[in-house]
Amino acid sequence: MSGPYPGYGLGAIDAFHGYVVYRLLAPDGLAGEIREMQELVEQSSPSLRITQDLGLGMMLWLSHFFPREPWALAQSARAFATLESMWVDPPGYFCREPGLPRVKFAFTNYGVSLGLQSVAASMDRVSRLNAFFAGYRSGDSYDTDAITHVMGCTSYLPGDFIPGGGTEIGWNSIKT
Repeated sequence: MSGPYPGYGLGAIDAFHGYVVYRLLAPDGLAGEIREMQELVEQSSPSLRITQDLGLGMMLWLSHFFPREPWALAQSARAFATLESMWVDPPGYFCREPGLPRVKFAFTNYGVSLGLQSVAASMDRVSRLNAFFAGYRSGDSYDTDAITHVMGCTSYLPGDFIPGGGTEIGWNSIKT
């Protein structure tokens, strides 16, 4: 982790993820690394505009750990505004990116679900997207790929992903 991956650079939310994880793991023992990540977060946050569903959900999830920090306030506000433009109703899911209302993935919507649950927002939409994807089949490998099922479990039972909070939708709400 001495620098960006050669030829690819940093991912848009990598610094935010590193900052949160380091602070949760060892705020004293990783103080130097935390400062480095914090600098990257402060540099990128003002201009960072996430437009993909999964990235928006993950940014909401990351922001819930330190919700009063300026980056978390700014990024969660942007995420809510962008997600609002991506909600497809009916039937009830978030499209992949603004302007692509027919492009949808179950696993990425489940990531949005985790993000929304972590900040206790739009629980009606969480329930609606879970209901939609319980019966939706894409006809491609995502129907059987493990990531779809793992993220589905995370959406229904966020458990330890949301320390001290979150609402577990529960298996009994799955409509098959």
